[in-house]
Amino acid sequence: MIEIIDVFKTYRTGHITYTALKGVNLSVQKGEFTAIMGPSGSGKSTLMNILGCLDRLDKGKYILNEKDVSNMSENELARVRNKEIGFVFQNFNLLPRMSILENVELPMIYAGIPYKERREKSLIALEKVGLTNWIKHKPNEISGGQKQRVAIARAIVNSPSVIMADEPTGNLDSKVSEDVMGIFQELNNDGATIIMVTHEPDIAQYTKRLVKVKDGLIISDEIVKNRKILTKKRDEELA
Repeated sequence: MIEIIDVFKTYRTGHITYTALKGVNLSVQKGEFTAIMGPSGSGKSTLMNILGCLDRLDKGKYILNEKDVSNMSENELARVRNKEIGFVFQNFNLLPRMSILENVELPMIYAGIPYKERREKSLIALEKVGLTNWIKHKPNEISGGQKQRVAIARAIVNSPSVIMADEPTGNLDSKVSEDVMGIFQELNNDGATIIMVTHEPDIAQYTKRLVKVKDGLIISDEIVKNRKILTKKRDEELA
């Protein structure tokens, strides 16, 4: 599903040049649940941004779902992001004046999906994350864990090829983090492909594959040992 080949990315600020990725190669198959880890400045966030078509590579090739996205225009990349990729961010990125239901509908509004269809799909996505009783609430009326559930529902509502999660538990306590990872595991069990950046080894233990990045290179790529597998999602909603 995903293949990046000999990818380089360099940033320039004034007279300073910094190479964040130095010839990275990575393949991700459909249905994988992959964690990307590395210290600050390792290149993991740059790698995630390129995988999510939020940033452009300088050299190399990126194949996403059999399409070469390496040299696409900004408009083409925007369409790829909307159709192929669901994003979950550390800070949730919810619009405060919109209800939970309206926040989940947003990707489909951009995709031009009719009102009735997007309303039905949004309700299904919110049911998957256990928030059907909160659809009329605004983001400031719910907890951090619930906000991340809304963000996950928004990420899956368009049935993307891959879910990209950037530090999705970074603002959550350990119990709520476990609940959120349980949702990701369920989605993966249902066939979702998930790539997650995290700096937390405990969170990486919920995934199936661990890719470690250092100094702009992948230094290890292995199956997660002693993987934590959560039981079926709790019926109660996040506190």
